Amino acid sequence: MLQLKNKKALRLMRVAALIVTLTSIYIFAPWQFAIYYFQPLPANIQAQTQEAIEQGVDGIIVYVHKQGNQPEYFAQGWHNREQKIPAYATALFKIGSIRKLYDASALTKLVSAGLIDIDKTLADYLPSLVGRIQNADKITLRMMVQHRSGIPNYTDTNNFDWSIAYPDPLALVLDTPADFDPDTDYGYSNTNYLLLRKIMSTVLGYDHNQFIKDEILTPLGLTHTFSSVHEINLVDLMSGYYVGYENDFKALEQGYVATAQDVGDFILALNKGTFFNKQEQILYASLYKYEHTGWVLGYSSIARYYKDIDTVVVQFINTNGDDTVMLAEIIYNRIIDILTAQQ
Repeated sequence: MLQLKNKKALRLMRVAALIVTLTSIYIFAPWQFAIYYFQPLPANIQAQTQEAIEQGVDGIIVYVHKQGNQPEYFAQGWHNREQKIPAYATALFKIGSIRKLYDASALTKLVSAGLIDIDKTLADYLPSLVGRIQNADKITLRMMVQHRSGIPNYTDTNNFDWSIAYPDPLALVLDTPADFDPDTDYGYSNTNYLLLRKIMSTVLGYDHNQFIKDEILTPLGLTHTFSSVHEINLVDLMSGYYVGYENDFKALEQGYVATAQDVGDFILALNKGTFFNKQEQILYASLYKYEHTGWVLGYSSIARYYKDIDTVVVQFINTNGDDTVMLAEIIYNRIIDILTAQQ
């Protein structure tokens, strides 16, 4: 009976997500994307990735792993447009804000180990920010994880440029008013996680990325996940493009890079709780979500696990601009519809 109730709840969640998607398409999407969303589904995912190229993206990688089956890999378009190198499924890719899931997982482990108190304040851990970030003495780490701090998002500031690698982007929001009082609202802010990374590194006494590698990546066998483009051979990284520009943004430092399979394996492990103990699982569930999207200049990504079909789906698209965020969601949702129809 409980299993049936869970399945019903999952179906209702999927319907709710569909309603949100349809509403967004109706209100915000260009008419050609709205028309495309309602076109008949292709016969399979490979055909859907080809349609993605026809819709104007330069390249796409899709990773699908239904539990009990072998993983499936799909790629279309260009890995490198200038050099005419076709896209391939094992390429590295910049995953943007998907990395927040790794950060939240690392923080969970540090809290569980007693090294960090999730309910202490920003001022407790970075006292130099008192007077520079409004409400630093009232904002807890828990609020920051959950984007309820009110700290402005540095990527939304007037002076921010996605094509620049800032030595310290925190400077963009220092001495600026809070967006809202702590824990009174929700406001997605990359600054929250920038600060959490600083706190983790300060407490550890070494780079938090090394902790993530030691405690999460290595135990899970994720050998194709890196914290910087400086750790890889750029030839292996899929090129990133913005509509209307010839530039290839692959060399720009924009955080984590990984293969679709590594991201998929991490998402599955996170949802299954395989690298958490019981205490850590309970804590993480109270803090953050189990899926994410990512966007940096030239790269957009989606990584989710669907419990009702027991399947992880990761999608990488190497084109931004001209409403491609909406297009990427449409393509992804069509892939999920294809998989659901195959059940």
